[in-house]
Amino acid sequence: MGRRSRYSPEVRERAVRLVMETEAEHASQWAAICSIASKIGCTPETLRKWVRQAEIDSGRRGGLTTAERERVKELERENRELRRANEILRKAAAFFAKAELDRRRG
Repeated sequence: MGRRSRYSPEVRERAVRLVMETEAEHASQWAAICSIASKIGCTPETLRKWVRQAEIDSGRRGGLTTAERERVKELERENRELRRANEILRKAAAFFAKAELDRRRG
């Protein structure tokens, strides 16, 4: 289960949009991020991560999009479940094979 964010998706989107819109008015993107972060009450690093992910999602930067990240997490979770199920089946097969051998001997 994912950790709940302190900030709603609307706040995140608005903060990222403000950074994008005001970036030209600042000396650098980082300066814009610091300015906006102080206004919305988050750390500049948090806002920087939101901006980077928004850039990836929009295709302006390379990397895994949010949808791709969610799909990878889903596949990893499914893989773990399948490995557990296979281990249970392996142990059950060994148990029943031993029981069958013991039955034949006796």
